[in-house]
Amino acid sequence: MPDRTFDRVVIGGGIVGLATARELLRREPATRLALLEKEPELAAHQSGRNSGVIHSGVYYKPGTLKARLCVEGRAELLRFCDEHGIRYELSGKLIVAVAEGEEAALREIFRRGRANGVEGVTLIGPERIREHEPAAVGRAALWVPTTGIVDYRAVAAALADEVRGAGGEILTSHRVTGIVSRDGGPILETAGGPIAARGVIACAGLQCDRVAAMSGRADLRIVPFRGDYYVLRPAARHVTRSMIYPVPDPRFPFLGVHLTRRIDGEVWVGPNAVLAFARERYGRWSIRPRDLAATLAWRGFWRAALRYWRTGVAEMWRDHVRRAYLGALRRYVPELRAEDLLPGPSGIRAQAVARNGSLVDDFAILEAGPIIHVLNAPSPAATSALAIAREIADRAEQAWTGR
Repeated sequence: MPDRTFDRVVIGGGIVGLATARELLRREPATRLALLEKEPELAAHQSGRNSGVIHSGVYYKPGTLKARLCVEGRAELLRFCDEHGIRYELSGKLIVAVAEGEEAALREIFRRGRANGVEGVTLIGPERIREHEPAAVGRAALWVPTTGIVDYRAVAAALADEVRGAGGEILTSHRVTGIVSRDGGPILETAGGPIAARGVIACAGLQCDRVAAMSGRADLRIVPFRGDYYVLRPAARHVTRSMIYPVPDPRFPFLGVHLTRRIDGEVWVGPNAVLAFARERYGRWSIRPRDLAATLAWRGFWRAALRYWRTGVAEMWRDHVRRAYLGALRRYVPELRAEDLLPGPSGIRAQAVARNGSLVDDFAILEAGPIIHVLNAPSPAATSALAIAREIADRAEQAWTGR
């Protein structure tokens, strides 16, 4: 028999899980809710290891969840930060086209931004690039003033405080190891003992496909991509006032190596995107056999690898050869030098890959009876978290009550 019983259980203590727990408690103040996190601390992986960008919603295909929830979530995030005294800056972002072939892609991003309701996005020529970023060069650029920067660990901590203040329990070191179906709701086998719930929402990030497989759902698989950052030495931080981004390759859901001035004044450069051999180990040579075997066993991975192998090889080369990494940066910030790049942190992106080899580009939420699974929520999920939580709660309400 379960040791404990709750009305609602949220799996995952990242920013999406915390926002979802908060949203459920706001809708049902008397509900008995627990949030389960397998690590000893919250926001230990994607939520706490990103560069802190508040995305505007300019990139995403109109009509997608990413497009709608990023714009809505950004506005909600800023209100949340204001309410909790969390510092942020709307420093803006410059997306720079340096080659003739990139200008058409830049115009498409501009079109998407306007369609998505992103305010103030402006297409500018080379004469105005240096007005925003004196060290940048390019043929054309987009200026996106609504992009900003924040410390998402501080946001996660404030969300956790709200969950606890509303009567929710946050149980760390509670890895979910199995899910047993029953008429009254699932029973979760955890490292802290069995827990019963009438409804479950799984926001398990890098482990979301494994949690979904526990309840019989495995249509997508997570393929982890490691992103390594460099940090600019203090004497080189002047090269950006805000953020400088390249025009991303539209085939991929990654934004390319860029420069970001963080809330603490540091400037991070990156991340790249290379296949990771472990889902939650961050060294360049870290390998977890179970994780690597899961990637290699997924047919979708091989289909993607065959389709994009040239890009993969180029990313690996740039990951291991600093001058190649530097070369990518100097296309739009030519004054950077090798000595300006200091080793920085790494993060791992949970990228869902379909069986046909496509990289899932939108947020993916699956309703499976009493369990709602979030199966793809990489960037801009941190920006979008409060809006994603509303979307999840709406779907859960409909699935659980029929309303």
